[in-house]
Amino acid sequence: MPEPPPLVQVEGVREQAPRRQTASAQQSGGATPSGTAGGDTRRSLPEGGPSSASDAQLSGPSTSANQRDVTTIYDKGGLTVHWSFQGGLNLVSEEDLFWNFASVYAPTAGFNSDETWLEAYAKPGVSFDQRFESGRVLYGRLSGVASRTFGTDAFDARDEGAVTLDEGYLGLRTTDRPANYDFSAGPRELKLGTGMLIANGGVSGFERGALKFGPRKAWEQAVIGRMTTGEATFTGYFVQPRELRSNDGDNQLAGFDMRYDAKSGDYLGFTYINVLRSHSPYARAAAGGLGPPTIIPDGRDKTNVVNLYFRASASEGPLRNLFATGDLAYEWNNPVDLSAWGARAQIGYLISETGWRPSLTSTFKIFSGDDPTTARLERFDPLYYEGSPGAWATGSKSSMVFINSNLQAMELALAVQPSRKDAFTLRYAHIRADKLASPIQFGQATRLISTPSGFNLIAGVTKHHLSDDLFLEYNHIFSQHVFLTAGVSASFPGAGIKASFPGKAPTWTGAFVNVVVNY
Repeated sequence: MPEPPPLVQVEGVREQAPRRQTASAQQSGGATPSGTAGGDTRRSLPEGGPSSASDAQLSGPSTSANQRDVTTIYDKGGLTVHWSFQGGLNLVSEEDLFWNFASVYAPTAGFNSDETWLEAYAKPGVSFDQRFESGRVLYGRLSGVASRTFGTDAFDARDEGAVTLDEGYLGLRTTDRPANYDFSAGPRELKLGTGMLIANGGVSGFERGALKFGPRKAWEQAVIGRMTTGEATFTGYFVQPRELRSNDGDNQLAGFDMRYDAKSGDYLGFTYINVLRSHSPYARAAAGGLGPPTIIPDGRDKTNVVNLYFRASASEGPLRNLFATGDLAYEWNNPVDLSAWGARAQIGYLISETGWRPSLTSTFKIFSGDDPTTARLERFDPLYYEGSPGAWATGSKSSMVFINSNLQAMELALAVQPSRKDAFTLRYAHIRADKLASPIQFGQATRLISTPSGFNLIAGVTKHHLSDDLFLEYNHIFSQHVFLTAGVSASFPGAGIKASFPGKAPTWTGAFVNVVVNY
């Protein structure tokens, strides 16, 4: 079978949405725009929910002040206890997986390039807030994930599943001071900035099942401190990802994030990341691009990253529906002579005055590749990025093969909302290699072993154009708690992929439909 890219990215290919916090969660001390270091997150959008529906759609029917929340277990004397539940079923079908490389390089291996499978997950939880007269709030949450794949998935994992802890933290925060603090410790979710580097703390797929749903996002260990004053927020953190037992890189990261959020929704932020410990390897291009790459054991250990991000928009005038976002990250690691960078520029326009509220977004992304003509390592490490199509996934099908490293991509997304309960999004991605004859597919969850199919792109390609991806997604909201998502996608191989085939490379196609329940 083909070896996968890092699973944090594989989860992104589930063609689903990142979690979204509602206003009520934020007001109660929940996730702020720069992460989830607050209190109860039970009202968030499910991992398998819509990725293009509007906030108005996703909020669902409102609950009046006189109505009791059905998730409330106890509410008396300042103590509030809630239950939560997320669960879903996802039917997936793929044809000519990975452009059918297996049939060319290992025809006797038995790898099936056409697969259909069913995924399921359930995520029950309980959370509490204890409010004191001093204004302090003690809070916590405990949740677990049970996931299962029925059949054989894209990476040849058959009938796999697991039950794991998800979140299990305690925290203390203030809510009524000019400068409020929030401190928590224990497994939980944390997303910094736009999710370019720190977002997916949990790994799904393989022996845990539910490859495309990717229900695990919480870090295995997290210590998060946050200070908020006005529109400014400072976050300090320590996190350890929940990796697979079969491929544990023993990673630990720490750093800080500074962010300013304007009332308009615009923001400006800066993140620093230091890899305290890691056994995850790096790949260096062979000299002149001739031969296999060199594997650097523990290459990620002691890597440093800085990330500047922003969003700007106009609230009045002819450009009032226009917005722009930008991300720029630089990485360095002196022991392995790493100097790498990645960036994204995005511009979008929403026509809110029309009935269908169409929006168009154009995105350009680039992640440096290792230059085979230099002794320095220039290959960008994407760490634990948010891999949904609306966030940092590069393409739909292609993002199952290529991580955000040694890549360039031009992407377009057109979304329309014919009703409050229905939305369509069409996405196109043109994907290219940044450096030729330089590693492309390699990351923290890629095994360094021979594979039966012989599918291996880590040595790079001889032509820049990798693929063109199309993805049409439909979202329907049955109610405030029940969502349906369906989609079809195709990846057309580019010159770089075609040059790897002795014959004609096929188009890789697929479809899925899922239903998610969220309380």
